[in-house]
Amino acid sequence: MTTPAPPPNPGPGPGPHSAPEPVPAAGVPRRPDYHPGSAEPRLNRPVHERYPQIRPTSGYGDPRVRHTGPGPGAGTEQEPERSAKLSARLVLALSVVIGQLWALTITVNEWMKGDTGTAWWGAGFLCLSFLAVLLLWLLDPKDR
Repeated sequence: MTTPAPPPNPGPGPGPHSAPEPVPAAGVPRRPDYHPGSAEPRLNRPVHERYPQIRPTSGYGDPRVRHTGPGPGAGTEQEPERSAKLSARLVLALSVVIGQLWALTITVNEWMKGDTGTAWWGAGFLCLSFLAVLLLWLLDPKDR
């Protein structure tokens, strides 16, 4: 005795992005296809019948929920003056660091050429720029 073949799928044919349809095991009924507004009434039941664990008091309506998020003003700048000051100091410090890298390159090149006078001027510039960054760091101790 042979088992009857499952009825053909009335939906659209397999597309380039569709997964192959699983073959049902012997004796296991095939799942009905889901279509919005299905002809099968059990697929069109209201949400509270399909998911009885969801109650009207779940979530925002629950009186036990006092704070649902991070609060007012979250994600906005709280101290714009401090932020502007820190950004300006950061730009100054980065420009000094870039200047130090440039001066270090020039100083090492001059030292390797044997021009020690220019190399000492470069070393002095590097020390002064380090002191400038140190001064920026000491400027406001509460921002550390």
